[in-house]
Amino acid sequence: MSIRIGAHVDQTDPIAEAQARQAPLVQFFLGDPQSYKGPEVRYAGGAAALREAAEQAGVDLYVHAPYIVNVATTNNRIRIPSRKLLQQHVDAAAEIGARGLIVHGGHVNKDDDPEKGFDNWRKAIEATDLKLPLLIENTAGGDNAMARHLERIARVWDAIGSAEQADRVGFCLDTCHAHAGGNALETVVADVKAITGRIDLVHCNDSRDAFDSGADRHTNLGAGRIDPDLLAAVIRDAGAPVCLETPGGAAEHTDDIAWLRERV
Repeated sequence: MSIRIGAHVDQTDPIAEAQARQAPLVQFFLGDPQSYKGPEVRYAGGAAALREAAEQAGVDLYVHAPYIVNVATTNNRIRIPSRKLLQQHVDAAAEIGARGLIVHGGHVNKDDDPEKGFDNWRKAIEATDLKLPLLIENTAGGDNAMARHLERIARVWDAIGSAEQADRVGFCLDTCHAHAGGNALETVVADVKAITGRIDLVHCNDSRDAFDSGADRHTNLGAGRIDPDLLAAVIRDAGAPVCLETPGGAAEHTDDIAWLRERV
């Protein structure tokens, strides 16, 4: 089974990072993941040069939106800048020829009705010009998260289903987040596909913490609390491209890729 496996890398030269790992795909941030400042292409020569270099090297690019994006919240001071930032990253990711933009599901405040969060997702999809697939990622923690538990993910999908660009919205399954979020890895691929109809990308990460801990702490494959056979089974069942977000640089990622290839 030939699955494309890559890793999250530094954004300065993603092509060199891909080649250092002999990886056909890489994921990276465009700018500061904790800032509202907007995207920044740090590759020498800018967006057009990066797009061309990726095409020539046969490397697929994925962009991870900033962590601070939360389009679900009822707090206008976060939701409105989040929507703006999301559009900016969609535009920038499309410019470099990325295959998708990954964004966390976000959350509502403690006393909020979750229904408002689902509807805010619908509004965000309707308000954003999706020039490339937007991949919503499941998250590990929080009682008010939109994409930690399967039933919440289902409600998000129900809400955005009526939006005009619903077909441009995909899913990114994170194995550490699923495990820490309390979703059984034995069935998570089938469970997610039953809700979304698709898995576009897998973030393959081991977890430093126990099942349903709510803790988002990645570790290298085989070094954490997820059963190795189970991790490999998720990758096989998903049948989607894989991106590691494990600690370390090219050497550690190369080891993780080899670990996964042996089992898949």
